[in-house]
Amino acid sequence: MNFPFSVVFEDNHLLVVNKNAGLLVQSDHTGDLSLVDYAKQYLTEKYQKQGNVFCGVVHRLDRPVSGLVILAKTSKALERMNELFRDHDLDKIYLAIVDRKPKNEQDTLVHWLVKNSMKKYSMVFTKETPNSQRAELDFEVLATVKQHTLLKVKLKTGRFHQIRAQLSKIGSTIIGDLKYGATQPNPDASVCLHSFYTSFVHPVKQEEVKLFALPPNQFAWADFSEITASLLVK
Repeated sequence: MNFPFSVVFEDNHLLVVNKNAGLLVQSDHTGDLSLVDYAKQYLTEKYQKQGNVFCGVVHRLDRPVSGLVILAKTSKALERMNELFRDHDLDKIYLAIVDRKPKNEQDTLVHWLVKNSMKKYSMVFTKETPNSQRAELDFEVLATVKQHTLLKVKLKTGRFHQIRAQLSKIGSTIIGDLKYGATQPNPDASVCLHSFYTSFVHPVKQEEVKLFALPPNQFAWADFSEITASLLVK
């Protein structure tokens, strides 16, 4: 069976994959097959397991976003990885292609986000607002090609649609992100945001794990393929 992800790391405790854009991480009201569904099938086939297979979601990634997703193969690993997320003991770096170069080559963005659950959208404010959550990220400009700019983004908090909403707020909308102001969609309805790197201490072995996953080599990403590949050796 062909799976809509590639395996980046796997042991007895964790399964880390590079998810295709357009794939749900967990099932929702659409009834579409999710990453969890496919991952369980992958584990069933690989290990010829019988009955229900455990596959816990450590964190989510928006459906139109590609990149690294960490799944737990045991409840023990899931519990410990959840603790790492709660304590912010896990680094995550994203790559984003935006339609307008930010004013600064690198910067820290701090906003307050209010999630609209009905519209699945985050409203962005420059000061604390009722029901808002503080959102912080760092970004760095890597290159500009054909009026598009590649950014490296490091999350300091993990809020709903945080990168998409905050970059849009400063006038640098992610390519293909119609929800946050893009003028044109990507052909596959993806957005040019990719979970590129993560590092954490293994929940059982207590060893540092560093993982990378390249973005898809299509659409606006193709213009930056050499640059993103060079990041693997830095």
